[in-house]
Amino acid sequence: MLKKRLIVCLLWNNGVIVQSVHFRHTNAVGNALTAVDFFHTWTVDEIIVLDVSRIEADRSNFYQMIRELSRRCFIPLTVGGKIKTVEDMRELFRNGADKIAINTEAVRNPNLITEGAHMYGGQAIVVSIDAKKTEEQTHEVCIQNGSAATGLLAPEWAKTAEERGAGEIFLTSIDCDGSLQGYDIALVRSVSEAVHIPVIASGGVGEWQHFVDGIMQGKADAVSAANIFHFSEQSTRKAKDYMLSHGIDVRKPAYYTVQTPRYPEYKV
Repeated sequence: MLKKRLIVCLLWNNGVIVQSVHFRHTNAVGNALTAVDFFHTWTVDEIIVLDVSRIEADRSNFYQMIRELSRRCFIPLTVGGKIKTVEDMRELFRNGADKIAINTEAVRNPNLITEGAHMYGGQAIVVSIDAKKTEEQTHEVCIQNGSAATGLLAPEWAKTAEERGAGEIFLTSIDCDGSLQGYDIALVRSVSEAVHIPVIASGGVGEWQHFVDGIMQGKADAVSAANIFHFSEQSTRKAKDYMLSHGIDVRKPAYYTVQTPRYPEYKV
């Protein structure tokens, strides 16, 4: 069985890394290069960088930032945001991305998933799904930074994405985003049970236990967070210690030593 992964998500907004609460991107917290230096030291398994800028601008600064990240980062780097064509994918791969995450354009043009998978392999194509709970307690897919409802239900859209060739689902709850109250477990479980490809849970982490819940209860293959890791004291090493002590099989750092669990009640 594959080990579970701990993934950091960085939200890039016109040159700075920002925090997010219900998809409102505020509170600049630094730059991506400094963040990656910390995360690489902390033995995170992967990094996802999403361009959430709402103003269309010259992408050269974003490409340059990805180039610099790839030079510093020796773990998988997934890049998403404003990707509309396979040519956009090609440009990001040229600049150092290992995987591509597509969201809005995947819904508008599902064939983009297939084209990308045929050209670069399904393992390199991640479909990002942003979902919001409905009055009927289902979860509707939203696009355009969560601002536009689509009428699609998250599990069904995830199935379609898999059929189209996606190798992974990056699943974010708009309702839980920035809440610190944990993942939307019902959402995560419904999508995880609907597909055979890995599902990454995102949105709402406020303490290490939420990572455990996402895997044990939500059946996710990987867990991700953004806001919680913006400060150096909230290291991914502590998160992995906690996950290991609660029975989650994650990759151990090379310098990891078995210890009595140190963070049984740790909250951030």
